[in-house]
Amino acid sequence: MAEGVHKITADFEAALAQYTGAKYAVALDNQSNALFLALMFDRIAGKEISIPARTYPSVPCEIIHAGGRVKFDPVEGTTLKGAYPLKGSRVWDCALRFTTGMYQAGTLMCLSFTGPSKHLKLGKGGAILTDDYDAYLWFKRARFSGRRECAYQSDYFDILGWNFYMMPSIAAMGLLLMSGFYDQKGNPKINEDIELEYPDLSRFPVYQN
Repeated sequence: MAEGVHKITADFEAALAQYTGAKYAVALDNQSNALFLALMFDRIAGKEISIPARTYPSVPCEIIHAGGRVKFDPVEGTTLKGAYPLKGSRVWDCALRFTTGMYQAGTLMCLSFTGPSKHLKLGKGGAILTDDYDAYLWFKRARFSGRRECAYQSDYFDILGWNFYMMPSIAAMGLLLMSGFYDQKGNPKINEDIELEYPDLSRFPVYQN
């Protein structure tokens, strides 16, 4: 049970889960870290993970940081639109999708709230959607230096984690803005997928691991 200011983050996560159709949502400081934790939980070390050649540069970075190998799939044109799976894992990059009922069962879907092009504009932030309870519990502590959502003076530490927690002040803004994704009758609105131009990352030797 989240305590104190951490309840704000938990309330925002509940709003994300309800809107997207996921069973659980875990908020983080950005989507790149969401991808990293999702790939770590999915144990992709040593595996080949296929992604579109045109995508945001942090995606191949997080695959490599998590111990995987990157394979680039050719993309027609210069843009990417909507969500795509990181083939070879359960992870999805959903930086360009945020709409009602978007969650797909059995996946780890990573959202982005960073930058002016996103539907939910928080300045910086991300989340992981899942229906896997074990994943949910691990993400909540892995993103928070191994902590539970209570005072660290009274916590018991038994796992290692990272400092990827979404600040409650950002979660509070997200919770406020979530009301804008419903109409006056309380029905969830549908958002169109975003389309952005990206470089062809397959050209860069740094990703050829």
